[in-house]
Amino acid sequence: MLRSPLIDALQFFLLVWGLYWLAALSINNIGYNWQWYQIPRLLFTLDENGFSVGPLLDGLVITLQISFVSLFFSLIIGLVTAICRLSSSPVASTLARIYLEISRNTPLLIQIFFIYFVLGPVLGLERIPSAILALSLFEGAYASEIFRSGILAVPKGQHEAAYSLGHSGYETYRYIILPQAIRTILPPLTSQAISLVKDSALVSTIAIYDLTMQAQALVAETYLTFEIWFTVAAMYLAVTVTLSILVGFIERHAKLP
Repeated sequence: MLRSPLIDALQFFLLVWGLYWLAALSINNIGYNWQWYQIPRLLFTLDENGFSVGPLLDGLVITLQISFVSLFFSLIIGLVTAICRLSSSPVASTLARIYLEISRNTPLLIQIFFIYFVLGPVLGLERIPSAILALSLFEGAYASEIFRSGILAVPKGQHEAAYSLGHSGYETYRYIILPQAIRTILPPLTSQAISLVKDSALVSTIAIYDLTMQAQALVAETYLTFEIWFTVAAMYLAVTVTLSILVGFIERHAKLP
């Protein structure tokens, strides 16, 4: 039976409220002056000139763009790597294994720096393409193991039956193996997508004005430390919970186990 993402969201909100209450008690002891009334203008402004996006929403748009483009490429990289690992070619399997070990055993921050400062000048990559490439390669390594486990969960008889009917390797994966494997891989892929959204905050280290970088700049400018970071946390939470609800709907609609 599927667990509703709303239950997880409610538990998380209760946890955040408890932490907020504890923080408020501590801050009151040091005389912190809450200024929540300044937060709306950092999100958007609505005046006689119309609706204008504030720096936080502007940063959220950059975060979403980087996250979803990286997610798309990480799924492609993950699928190709999984198939290479399962192939009978020792070269493809070895290359896939080397890529996995390097990506999974080095910090994402180091990979971002390496791609931007070392490969970027060679390949002519700017900040955002470098960030997308780093996130795609890093998350693709984890996605490949998810794809591989899903493919291995399909009985070998399905492969043999497909080949006996004259299907090529592409047709076997496209029409027989992957449609069955998706039932196994969709939930962990959702978790990986949520991790990617959160990991995207690290791209602020190469001066990309995503949500985290915008928050850092605003804190330095306004000194609204707690208000801004609580707001940013709520924005990340809204994105990840929405993604969980969407995938939960897809699971129920497709009648996945």
